[in-house]
Amino acid sequence: MQIESLKILCDLAETQSFSQAAERNFVTQSAVSQQVRSLEERFKHRLLDRVRGRREVRLTEAGKAFYEESRNVLAAYAQLEDRLHGITGTVSGTVRVATVYSVGLYELPPLVRRFMALYPKAKVDLEYSRTTRIVREVMSGQVELGVVAYPEQRRGLDVVPMLSDRLVLICPPQHPLAKRRKVRASELHNQDFVLFERDIPTRRATDRILRSHGVSVHRVAEFDNIETIKRAVEVGFGVAIVPRPSVLDEQRSGQLAVVALAEPEWTRSVGIIYRSDVVLGAAAKKFIELLAQSDDQAGEGAK
Repeated sequence: MQIESLKILCDLAETQSFSQAAERNFVTQSAVSQQVRSLEERFKHRLLDRVRGRREVRLTEAGKAFYEESRNVLAAYAQLEDRLHGITGTVSGTVRVATVYSVGLYELPPLVRRFMALYPKAKVDLEYSRTTRIVREVMSGQVELGVVAYPEQRRGLDVVPMLSDRLVLICPPQHPLAKRRKVRASELHNQDFVLFERDIPTRRATDRILRSHGVSVHRVAEFDNIETIKRAVEVGFGVAIVPRPSVLDEQRSGQLAVVALAEPEWTRSVGIIYRSDVVLGAAAKKFIELLAQSDDQAGEGAK
């Protein structure tokens, strides 16, 4: 039995998908099935309940026990690798990171490039999702790190803050507010708005701030994707409030007008989350250090 077999079983349990487990391990789906059968034959226990005609992946009681102990073995093996690499000062391995679109598309790429330059034997496996799913994936062990907006302290998770973003108003260049240097919240009353969907943290923060200023807006559309919101504003659906880093290109090209919001509370916190009970690999630790340092360096530059 090889360590790869345990990893495949764990990935299958966590992703609930033969195809995703195969993709993670660079093997075919049939190879995943073969590995599971080999483990079942070796330990003389059925690990998966197979339902004919359905694609569900369900662990048996033996499978659940096997999964839990396999995770411990994999963690110990990762720690062994880290210690051995530490002797030579080598940082290697893959960091699995899930992030929200607005951070992953516009803020992480230069940091990932810097990380890869510093540690050429390490790799960052980046995926994009929404906050609720990212939290689930971190808690289940599907990814090591999550990078989210408005990270919440919760049991079982550690949070490392990153650089906060200013939220800004975006509108078409011909909009009456487009030429303004700053806009107060009260001036947004009854404006047509393109909004994030209700369960997205930036939407909840926007609603909270507008409500605190007694402002009601006309909800024209709601989307879960920052790119869709920008395109909707561009074609004239209404205005929107988004993180400033996500609209720098459109501001430079003149596609969108970007207007500062006057009140100090229009700030979006960003943070890294990971499981408190998991021993992170050396590469994940170094990646966290790099992201946290970017916050420190920005703070120094602002003084």
